[in-house]
Amino acid sequence: MLSRIRKIIAAFVFILITLLFLDVTGALHHWLGWLAKIQFLPALLAMNVVVVVLLLLLTLIFGRIHCSVICPLGIMQDVISWIHDKRKKNRFSFSKEKKWLRYSMLVIFVIALIAGVHSLVALLAPYSSYGRIVTNLLKPIYEGGNNVLASIAEHFNSYAFYHVDVWIKSLPTFIIAALTFVILFVLAWRNGRTYCNTICPVGTFLSFFARFSWLKISFDEDKCKNCGKCSRNCKAACIDYKNHQVDYSRCVVCGNCLQQCNFDALYYVHPKKVKKSSAKEEAPVDNARRNFLLGATVASATALWAQEKKKVDGGLAKIEDKIAPERNTRLTPPGSRSAENMASKCTGCQLCVSQCPNEVLRPSTDLLHLMQPEMSYERGYCRIECNRCSEVCPTGAIRLLPLEEKSSTQIGHAVWVKKNCIPVTDGVECGNCERHCPVGAIMMVPLDENDEESVMIPTVNEARCIGCGACENLCPARPFSAIYVEGHEVHKTL
Repeated sequence: MLSRIRKIIAAFVFILITLLFLDVTGALHHWLGWLAKIQFLPALLAMNVVVVVLLLLLTLIFGRIHCSVICPLGIMQDVISWIHDKRKKNRFSFSKEKKWLRYSMLVIFVIALIAGVHSLVALLAPYSSYGRIVTNLLKPIYEGGNNVLASIAEHFNSYAFYHVDVWIKSLPTFIIAALTFVILFVLAWRNGRTYCNTICPVGTFLSFFARFSWLKISFDEDKCKNCGKCSRNCKAACIDYKNHQVDYSRCVVCGNCLQQCNFDALYYVHPKKVKKSSAKEEAPVDNARRNFLLGATVASATALWAQEKKKVDGGLAKIEDKIAPERNTRLTPPGSRSAENMASKCTGCQLCVSQCPNEVLRPSTDLLHLMQPEMSYERGYCRIECNRCSEVCPTGAIRLLPLEEKSSTQIGHAVWVKKNCIPVTDGVECGNCERHCPVGAIMMVPLDENDEESVMIPTVNEARCIGCGACENLCPARPFSAIYVEGHEVHKTL
């Protein structure tokens, strides 16, 4: 019963958090955003004390259920292992804890977090790894299917679906996501929870508390026949049936062992209760009732946290794609406050990149900030009426900004490039940048101050510009815009 309840809750969390990353409508984050914010590392970085304390209390009471019902990367490994179980049963065996590897990885992670080696932090963070896998590998397939449905709907004069662009936002991040998935697939296919119990820093940290959990998987030695079936079905390889011991630091309370035991020799209770039960030879404990109550408790705790189109010119000439300019300072989203704050709190989960409706955010290819979001305006610009990225960020790397505050937050300023400007190169009027600037920071002035008949060129009021990128995105010059946004290390309110 425990195993079934755990699987139902895990499936619920896994499906919904996957939909959060896949969402093309931009509406699901209002209902599902809490699933990202109850992940341990994002809550810790966001200094969400309530969530961190609740997760630690759950671990002290139930053991490492965070890893089996809340963490999407852990649940993904369970799914892979379950598929293999259909082909080969009873395939696991007990192995001793590899302390040197587990604690070395945890120490490396903590040092990287403190020292600001954010690329390494992003690589090891479990929730972020799953986010990259979904965003880079699964979402393009999902969006392709959406476009097929949109084409079918259009044929019947229905617009229930609409086309979306399918493109790779960052090749290095795509490669990292693919390699991560392959490695995790192989480990889970062969040995179940190897990654969680040897590499994952969150799992290792929670293991310190799981050792002292109130409820544990315990043996009734008088009933155990040493058949070994529990050990052969433990994907965490933590049950030593010969000595009737369980390594609670690695047990993720999946319930498989309870389900497989034919002699009612395993219980999920406080260990002292098992010993008393055996000594007094009491009637068998009603595990179904206990497991149901446990499942209901876990479900209640979880519920509490809930409180393709072508670019053409007039349909005739294909427009040349824009190329991103070389910026001296990278652009970070409004709400990130500064490049330093973004770098210190972002784990590169890609949720903001996946959710950005204007296709402005993409993972950085800079080694020091690898996979963290940065802004680029080849496909769109940061509209002042949108604050989606700050709404979905679970770590506090992008704090939630009211729209009125966002419209006055300066993340950079526009810079004019004379050699690319169409009035200068072709001698024709343009003014696109001035017309589309939402804050009126651009004015058109004569190229020749002494000739009022000369073509008009833009001049930028840097004190007024907020760096939204409308001018850069809508500039008709190709492949490089005649005006681009240079980022600011520290944002300020105008």
